[in-house]
Amino acid sequence: MTIHHASAGLSAKSDPGVWFDTAAEDAATLGPLLERVAGPPFSAILLYPNNAEQIDQTAPGRLRRVLQVDSVADLANAAETARLSASGQPSWIVASRSAEVLEEASAHQFERCLRAEVANAGELRDAIALGRRYPWLLLQLKDVTNIPLELAIATLQGTSTRLVRIISDPLDVDGAVLSLGVMETGPDCLMFSPRTTGALDAFLERLESLRLDKLPLSTGTVLRTSPVGMGHRSCVDLVTIFDKNEGMLVGSTSHGGLLCCPEVFPMPYMDLRPFRVNAGAVHSYVYGPGGRTNYLSELRAGTPAMVVGIDGTTRTSRVGRVKTEIRPLRLIEVGFKEDVVLNLFLQDDWHVRIYSDRGQPICLSDLKAGDRILGHLGKAGRHVGLRIDETIVEL
Repeated sequence: MTIHHASAGLSAKSDPGVWFDTAAEDAATLGPLLERVAGPPFSAILLYPNNAEQIDQTAPGRLRRVLQVDSVADLANAAETARLSASGQPSWIVASRSAEVLEEASAHQFERCLRAEVANAGELRDAIALGRRYPWLLLQLKDVTNIPLELAIATLQGTSTRLVRIISDPLDVDGAVLSLGVMETGPDCLMFSPRTTGALDAFLERLESLRLDKLPLSTGTVLRTSPVGMGHRSCVDLVTIFDKNEGMLVGSTSHGGLLCCPEVFPMPYMDLRPFRVNAGAVHSYVYGPGGRTNYLSELRAGTPAMVVGIDGTTRTSRVGRVKTEIRPLRLIEVGFKEDVVLNLFLQDDWHVRIYSDRGQPICLSDLKAGDRILGHLGKAGRHVGLRIDETIVEL
């Protein structure tokens, strides 16, 4: 089974653009917030005829200007505002609910965006059908369900129309972030406009936790492997399905971890558990997003967890369950060229596997000195799971 996780994280190339709505605000009120949204993921600001000129003079130049125009009469003024814009951008976007306004906007060299409010299936069909005529569709959905958004994404897939989903509640950080994962790809953009620094901070932190990063992996050589008797070991079940080139980093010390395989490879007498990693002894560190680690014994349902590919690509999931039982354990010691030795205690059984340097699973009972396996080297020193610069010796 091959699972593609298109929306599990956000890479630099796939970062969603976020539009910021300036409705009912002036430059003085928005000033501090506009400074905060000057950088990614924010990419555009929605302006109105009564505030466009003023806010344009103070808003960061990198933000695309989108101007809400509701009548043909306002288009000439809009064109003049765009011509005199301090942003230096040659093309503004005109957003409107009116097809007549959008047809006229093309004569003024505006890029066009249909704005639509959807409260039922018929309105959704009409909005999508009309929106396909323009480069942008700005969609506001009345109902809480994501089904209309799923239908819009699926229908517009493969077209040149880019979909922007409006999050009306400026405090709905959860709704904004969850929208990014709908149908795996999410909409092309969101319009989310926090009016407090707390909501803005929470939104940016949540996006950062989803970002696809690359974690440097190194190749180490197995120095020894030996049984050590009984101990408590934990299986970690995530709320996701692992691919055959993914696993979790687990280690006994803050120096780093080894890339453990999930149960996605055939096992005699047992069905696959493609959501599970048999992660080792309870004292072990498991890597999570944001450079944080947790002891296996600390993990609970809902704890953020990091899935790591054999190429170092990461994505974030959540713990669904941790199952701890007494099992025979085996100690593995692995040396790296940086003169670092990592160790890991795993359940001493054939079906427990670890990734080789070629990204192939090695059964623990077959692992021997001289085998080459994948791991990650970190700097020593952690306090409550966070990196800290201090003198520390871990053996």
